[in-house]
Amino acid sequence: MVANAGITIFKPFVESDIEDYRRIMDINVLGVVNCFKYAAIQLIKQGRGGRIIGACSGAGKRGINNMSLYSASKFAVRGLTQATSLELRSHKITVNSYAPGFILTPMLAHPDDDKFGGHGSVAKMAAKMDPDYEGAQPSVVAELVAYLIKPEAHFVNGQVINIDGGLLFD
Repeated sequence: MVANAGITIFKPFVESDIEDYRRIMDINVLGVVNCFKYAAIQLIKQGRGGRIIGACSGAGKRGINNMSLYSASKFAVRGLTQATSLELRSHKITVNSYAPGFILTPMLAHPDDDKFGGHGSVAKMAAKMDPDYEGAQPSVVAELVAYLIKPEAHFVNGQVINIDGGLLFD
């Protein structure tokens, strides 16, 4: 099971309100909690082990400018990944997450992108990223997930794996 849904809000912390907080936490945290929980229940019931994978972010390892609420939600996913991996390993269920950097998805698109350099350029400016940093296509993340679901990945557990072109190092 892959819990991949998520949203972001590019907004200074002091301009954020409770509605922003609730929306981002409901989708990015509560959504992952529910996916992990009900996948774990089903996998335990089946008795054959399995894989649970979550979408974290580099923002779940280091805070990002103008993304405080998003960062908080992704730090929660990181903690949930680690804690549930401990609880579920006796059932031969691994729990991991991936921490993408700048992946060129619709979440990063902005109507003014063409004025500033293309897809994601406004998001880069909001996050105060290097404008020359090139993002990656979603297929890069999909290939990591494809590995994590294989039987050969049974010894990878509780990890939040960076997939960001070298932006962050653990």
